[in-house]
Amino acid sequence: MGLLDRVFRVVRASLTSAISGAEDPERLLEQTVADMQGDLIQIRQSVAQAIATQKRTERQQAQAVATAQEWYNRAQLALNKGDDETARAALTRRQPYLETARVMAEQQQQQRQIVQKMKANMRKLEAKLAEARTKKDMFIARSRSAQASQRLNEMMGQMDGSMGAFSRIEDKIVALEAQSDAIAEVNALSENGQLEKRFADLEQGNVDDELAAMKARLGNS
Repeated sequence: MGLLDRVFRVVRASLTSAISGAEDPERLLEQTVADMQGDLIQIRQSVAQAIATQKRTERQQAQAVATAQEWYNRAQLALNKGDDETARAALTRRQPYLETARVMAEQQQQQRQIVQKMKANMRKLEAKLAEARTKKDMFIARSRSAQASQRLNEMMGQMDGSMGAFSRIEDKIVALEAQSDAIAEVNALSENGQLEKRFADLEQGNVDDELAAMKARLGNS
């Protein structure tokens, strides 16, 4: 598994663990992006080190080739002078430098592949980081909107409770008003009853007077 894959796996694991722990989404997103930024810095440093190693190998290989060529030139000079022994010695000294140049060339090929792969991983992480930053801003905005909506709903719930209290007070007032109206109506009925009694007394008095007058007339006859 490559370095970039391990980085993504760690980030996903941390994100999943944090979400399951009900951590603050905004802080979690900020931390995740910060972790990815830190990983990108490490990858860039690794790429820089790999490139530096590649450059050093190139210099060593070039130096080995140059030294091998120098001993070859010396061997050729010795042959031109008719000194086969010296020419043979020069060619012998040339061999280790040729081997070093060959090994260095193989190392350069491997290092180029490593650097290319590391650069590709670095570009992938840069793209993922850019995407993460965009999503972070979007998710933070959604989180804040959700929190504001939650607070608003809580306030509306509290207001509903307050309005319920007003309704209960109104019911009590209506009940008091009904009681007051009932008392007034009873009082009115009571007053009407007393008035009727007075009229009845008055009417009874008229009958008695008329009866007395009739008796008087009969006695006179």
